[in-house]
Amino acid sequence: MKTLIHNATIVNEGRIFVGSVVIEDDKIAEISENPENSENSEYSEYSDYSEIIEAKGLLLLPGVIDTHVHFRDGGNSENPAGTFYSESRAARAGGVTSVVDMPNTKPLTTTMEALEVKEALAARDSAVNYGFMLGATNDNIDDLLAIDPKRYAAIKLFLGSSTGNMLVNNPEQLDHLFRDAKKLIVAHCEQEEVVQANLLNAKREFQGTSEETAALHPKIRNNEACFLSTYHAIERARKYGTRFHVAHISTATELSLLSNFDLSQKRITAEVTPNHLWFDDRDYAELGNKIKCNPAIKTNDDRLALWAALEDDLIDTIATDHAPHPLEAKMKPYFDAPSGIPSIQHSLQMMLEAVFGVESEKWKVDSSEELTEKLSTLNFQLSTLISKMCHNPALLFGIEGRGFIRKGYKADLVLVRTGVEETITRESLLYKCGWSPLEGQIFHTHIERVWVNGKDNVDHGEPLTFSR
Repeated sequence: MKTLIHNATIVNEGRIFVGSVVIEDDKIAEISENPENSENSEYSEYSDYSEIIEAKGLLLLPGVIDTHVHFRDGGNSENPAGTFYSESRAARAGGVTSVVDMPNTKPLTTTMEALEVKEALAARDSAVNYGFMLGATNDNIDDLLAIDPKRYAAIKLFLGSSTGNMLVNNPEQLDHLFRDAKKLIVAHCEQEEVVQANLLNAKREFQGTSEETAALHPKIRNNEACFLSTYHAIERARKYGTRFHVAHISTATELSLLSNFDLSQKRITAEVTPNHLWFDDRDYAELGNKIKCNPAIKTNDDRLALWAALEDDLIDTIATDHAPHPLEAKMKPYFDAPSGIPSIQHSLQMMLEAVFGVESEKWKVDSSEELTEKLSTLNFQLSTLISKMCHNPALLFGIEGRGFIRKGYKADLVLVRTGVEETITRESLLYKCGWSPLEGQIFHTHIERVWVNGKDNVDHGEPLTFSR
């Protein structure tokens, strides 16, 4: 089967151009740059195609690769907050075509046996492509390092306790891991001693009072906790030459620890979530525990600094840390409510909204040339966004054959319409938990169609393959 996507505005590898893409079976067969209405277009004869999609005025993007998700499905929980079935369909609806799932499930994914259970679940249920991180503990470093590094995406290290506590705090084991790992280490960085001291003080003063609210969260999991943990982890990584990735960076102060070399030259890299770019501490008053996550959402100054760091290439990837919890659990008093935000269904739209702004009329266009011209006026370049959400995750994690619109690559593609209004309602959510802090939000883009391995119907994804 061959599908033609014709006259789209293609955003890929730092370029924005009007062109056409041919999908044959599960791969990209051809890419051409062709001005609209060109009489010499190589696609003037349409008889060879099973479907022709006229994409005039639409954006064609590589499928998003989200390398930080908690789908909660580990094979040994009677009623997980999410499943590969539900969360992968939410991901696909939002233009995410590949995910890497975290190890703090039930049971913990700290062995190949546990990982293989999750692989079987994903093979049966996932509508997007999938890979997994293996989790480090104080007791499994020798076994972890003996596993073939191409069998999994990365090593996940918790340097601060979070959902499904996997805190690693043994200095000898940390040295062993950083010295001998042949795989990228991805770390949750919060200084446990600082967090626990702040938590104890806050409980003494505020538990059971009217001031026990989520506004305490960035004061408990504060800038000091983030900076100290990230600083010590990066120092250890530099000492041993480790490939090290800081997950969900949340503060302006941590940015001083990063560099803006070309990604291919970096050993130390960093990720930010759409939530830390979208919300700030003023939003706790309205949304409360719905935006309680670890590390905490912090000030508007921090949020703006994170945006600047994306542009300056201090931050290399965008990933959601998608983490569903039942709404009744999130509505408990602050100290009892779990941390985590479901966000994967709208992560691409969140980022596009921030880039485009709310002037929907401006983005109603009649031609791809007009859309391409208007994109050149953006303050934050759309190409930069695509690098952080699609290209860089593939490069950093060594994901083969995905993340780019290239001939011979898997046809993981997203078609986006601009200049429309779409309101997020509870009824439109596909998460098992059934809620989002974005309910009522109006976006000005629409995810028109999504292809995973050349198919745009809900089908099974494939296991990701890793080259490094």
